Amino acid sequence: MKRVLISVAVLVLLAACLAPATQDESGPAPSFELKDLNGRVLTLSQFKNKVLVLNFWATWCPPCRAEIPDFVEAYAANKDKGLEILGLSVDRMTADMLLPFVSKAKINYPVALADTNIVQDYGPLDAIPVTIIIDKKGIVRHRHIGRMDKETLVWLFNQYNNET
Repeated sequence: MKRVLISVAVLVLLAACLAPATQDESGPAPSFELKDLNGRVLTLSQFKNKVLVLNFWATWCPPCRAEIPDFVEAYAANKDKGLEILGLSVDRMTADMLLPFVSKAKINYPVALADTNIVQDYGPLDAIPVTIIIDKKGIVRHRHIGRMDKETLVWLFNQYNNET
Protein backbone atom coordinates (compact mmCIF):
# COMPACT_ATOMS: atom_id res chain seq x y z
CA MET A 1 0.00 0.00 0.00
CA LYS A 2 2.83 2.39 0.87
CA ARG A 3 4.47 1.77 -2.52
CA VAL A 4 1.20 2.54 -4.29
CA LEU A 5 0.85 5.86 -2.46
CA ILE A 6 4.44 6.79 -3.23
CA SER A 7 3.94 5.85 -6.89
CA VAL A 8 0.81 7.97 -7.12
CA ALA A 9 2.59 10.91 -5.50
CA VAL A 10 5.48 10.61 -7.97
CA LEU A 11 3.09 10.47 -10.92
CA VAL A 12 1.22 13.56 -9.72
CA LEU A 13 4.51 15.41 -9.32
CA LEU A 14 5.72 14.38 -12.76
CA ALA A 15 2.42 15.42 -14.33
CA ALA A 16 2.73 18.80 -12.66
CA CYS A 17 6.30 19.12 -13.97
CA LEU A 18 5.08 18.59 -17.51
CA ALA A 19 2.21 21.11 -17.42
CA PRO A 20 3.61 24.65 -17.77
CA ALA A 21 1.69 27.46 -16.16
CA THR A 22 2.53 31.14 -15.95
CA GLN A 23 1.29 33.90 -13.78
CA ASP A 24 2.10 37.58 -13.63
CA GLU A 25 2.63 38.77 -10.09
CA SER A 26 3.49 41.97 -8.34
CA GLY A 27 4.90 42.34 -4.87
CA PRO A 28 8.23 42.80 -3.13
CA ALA A 29 10.55 39.84 -3.41
CA PRO A 30 11.29 38.28 -0.02
CA SER A 31 14.90 38.81 1.02
CA PHE A 32 17.15 35.81 1.36
CA GLU A 33 20.65 34.81 2.36
CA LEU A 34 22.08 31.59 0.96
CA LYS A 35 25.47 30.13 0.28
CA ASP A 36 26.21 29.02 -3.25
CA LEU A 37 27.92 25.69 -3.88
CA ASN A 38 31.31 27.34 -3.46
CA GLY A 39 30.41 28.86 -0.08
CA ARG A 40 29.87 32.45 -1.25
CA VAL A 41 26.99 34.26 0.45
CA LEU A 42 24.19 35.36 -1.88
CA THR A 43 21.54 37.90 -0.88
CA LEU A 44 18.66 39.51 -2.74
CA SER A 45 20.24 42.94 -2.30
CA GLN A 46 23.30 41.84 -4.32
CA PHE A 47 21.07 41.66 -7.41
CA LYS A 48 19.64 45.18 -7.15
CA ASN A 49 19.34 46.93 -10.52
CA LYS A 50 19.45 43.60 -12.32
CA VAL A 51 16.73 41.24 -13.46
CA LEU A 52 17.00 38.18 -11.24
CA VAL A 53 15.70 34.79 -12.29
CA LEU A 54 15.20 32.32 -9.46
CA ASN A 55 14.96 28.80 -10.82
CA PHE A 56 13.86 26.05 -8.43
CA TRP A 57 14.89 22.66 -9.82
CA ALA A 58 16.22 19.19 -8.99
CA THR A 59 18.63 16.76 -10.60
CA TRP A 60 15.96 14.01 -10.74
CA CYS A 61 13.40 16.20 -12.58
CA PRO A 62 13.42 15.65 -16.40
CA PRO A 63 11.93 19.08 -17.31
CA CYS A 64 14.44 20.72 -14.97
CA ARG A 65 17.36 19.01 -16.67
CA ALA A 66 15.91 19.82 -20.10
CA GLU A 67 15.76 23.58 -19.44
CA ILE A 68 19.31 23.93 -18.07
CA PRO A 69 21.01 24.30 -21.50
CA ASP A 70 18.59 27.11 -22.39
CA PHE A 71 19.34 28.89 -19.11
CA VAL A 72 23.08 28.47 -19.71
CA GLU A 73 22.80 30.00 -23.20
CA ALA A 74 20.52 32.84 -22.08
CA TYR A 75 22.84 33.70 -19.20
CA ALA A 76 25.94 33.69 -21.40
CA ALA A 77 24.27 35.99 -23.92
CA ASN A 78 22.63 38.40 -21.46
CA LYS A 79 24.72 38.52 -18.27
CA ASP A 80 26.49 41.68 -19.42
CA LYS A 81 23.08 43.26 -20.09
CA GLY A 82 21.92 42.75 -16.50
CA LEU A 83 20.52 39.21 -16.39
CA GLU A 84 21.23 37.21 -13.25
CA ILE A 85 20.11 33.63 -12.71
CA LEU A 86 20.21 31.81 -9.41
CA GLY A 87 19.63 28.08 -9.62
CA LEU A 88 18.03 26.79 -6.44
CA SER A 89 18.30 23.04 -6.12
CA VAL A 90 15.65 21.34 -4.01
CA ASP A 91 17.63 18.09 -4.03
CA ARG A 92 18.28 16.51 -0.67
CA MET A 93 22.04 16.42 -0.90
CA THR A 94 25.10 18.39 0.10
CA ALA A 95 26.82 21.00 -2.01
CA ASP A 96 29.71 18.59 -2.55
CA MET A 97 27.29 15.99 -3.88
CA LEU A 98 25.64 18.50 -6.27
CA LEU A 99 28.84 20.02 -7.68
CA PRO A 100 29.58 17.15 -10.14
CA PHE A 101 26.10 17.50 -11.69
CA VAL A 102 26.51 21.28 -12.01
CA SER A 103 29.92 20.81 -13.60
CA LYS A 104 28.73 18.14 -16.03
CA ALA A 105 25.73 20.29 -17.03
CA LYS A 106 28.13 23.25 -17.54
CA ILE A 107 25.94 25.54 -15.45
CA ASN A 108 27.53 28.99 -15.68
CA TYR A 109 25.34 30.84 -13.16
CA PRO A 110 25.33 30.57 -9.36
CA VAL A 111 23.67 27.51 -7.84
CA ALA A 112 22.64 27.08 -4.22
CA LEU A 113 20.75 24.50 -2.25
CA ALA A 114 17.27 25.85 -1.52
CA ASP A 115 16.64 25.99 2.21
CA THR A 116 13.22 25.80 3.86
CA ASN A 117 13.06 29.59 4.27
CA ILE A 118 13.39 30.41 0.58
CA VAL A 119 11.03 27.59 -0.38
CA GLN A 120 8.41 28.94 2.04
CA ASP A 121 8.95 32.56 1.03
CA TYR A 122 8.74 31.92 -2.72
CA GLY A 123 6.32 28.98 -2.61
CA PRO A 124 4.18 27.20 -2.86
CA LEU A 125 6.33 24.82 -4.85
CA ASP A 126 3.74 22.21 -5.72
CA ALA A 127 5.78 21.20 -8.77
CA ILE A 128 9.17 21.93 -10.27
CA PRO A 129 10.74 23.54 -12.14
CA VAL A 130 9.50 26.91 -10.96
CA THR A 131 11.02 30.06 -12.41
CA ILE A 132 10.42 33.41 -10.73
CA ILE A 133 11.36 36.72 -12.36
CA ILE A 134 12.29 39.63 -10.08
CA ASP A 135 12.67 43.03 -11.71
CA LYS A 136 15.45 45.55 -11.14
CA LYS A 137 13.53 47.17 -8.29
CA GLY A 138 13.16 43.89 -6.38
CA ILE A 139 9.53 43.24 -7.34
CA VAL A 140 8.36 39.70 -8.19
CA ARG A 141 6.89 40.11 -11.66
CA HIS A 142 6.38 36.64 -13.09
CA ARG A 143 6.08 33.02 -11.98
CA HIS A 144 6.35 30.10 -14.40
CA ILE A 145 5.69 26.50 -13.39
CA GLY A 146 7.15 23.90 -15.75
CA ARG A 147 9.95 23.91 -18.28
CA MET A 148 10.93 27.35 -19.54
CA ASP A 149 12.59 27.71 -22.93
CA LYS A 150 15.33 30.15 -23.84
CA GLU A 151 13.08 32.34 -26.00
CA THR A 152 10.58 32.89 -23.18
CA LEU A 153 13.33 33.53 -20.64
CA VAL A 154 15.03 36.10 -22.88
CA TRP A 155 11.70 37.74 -23.74
CA LEU A 156 10.84 38.11 -20.04
CA PHE A 157 14.32 39.42 -19.27
CA ASN A 158 14.07 42.02 -22.03
CA GLN A 159 10.59 43.07 -20.91
CA TYR A 160 11.63 43.72 -17.31
CA ASN A 161 15.13 44.98 -18.12
CA ASN A 162 13.77 47.71 -20.37
CA GLU A 163 11.38 49.10 -17.76
CA THR A 164 12.50 52.29 -16.06
